[in-house]
Amino acid sequence: MELIYTILAFIGKGGWVLWWIGLVLFLMWTFIIERYWYIYGQFPKEARSIIARWNSRDDQTSWRAHQIRDAWVSIAREALNQRMLLIKTLIAICPLLGLLGTVTGMISVFDGMSGQGSGSARQMAGGIFQATIPTMAGMVAALSGIFFSSRLEQTAYLKTHQLADNLPHH
Repeated sequence: MELIYTILAFIGKGGWVLWWIGLVLFLMWTFIIERYWYIYGQFPKEARSIIARWNSRDDQTSWRAHQIRDAWVSIAREALNQRMLLIKTLIAICPLLGLLGTVTGMISVFDGMSGQGSGSARQMAGGIFQATIPTMAGMVAALSGIFFSSRLEQTAYLKTHQLADNLPHH
């Protein structure tokens, strides 16, 4: 329960943009977890099925057989790379939302200072602190996804080539 209060206090300091960063972060991690589940849970079953269908074929050497093999590998590659562009897009959105939060925060700081006619360094420092929180949150959110998305891409690439290697063509 204390964690929830800490998160809400953090969001209160950073402004409404943090809600958007949180939503994007939630979606990004949902898709990342789903991809790991597919690659390590579902894809091995599909790969075994493709290999079994290939090995049960009488014709593995003709041009037509090679086209079927290539099509099956291509379909598997597409399935492995599904949603990767969406994950990368969500990663790219995080720092941009952080920048939006910083700009809107700075606008409100300057608006407040001009309305009060005060140029207090203390007031300005507090406002700048509040305005930079979204930038930090956006960068942390993006960095958390970059590592795992690159690992997912590398794993999908390796799994595709392993499948192709297990479908020998003579």
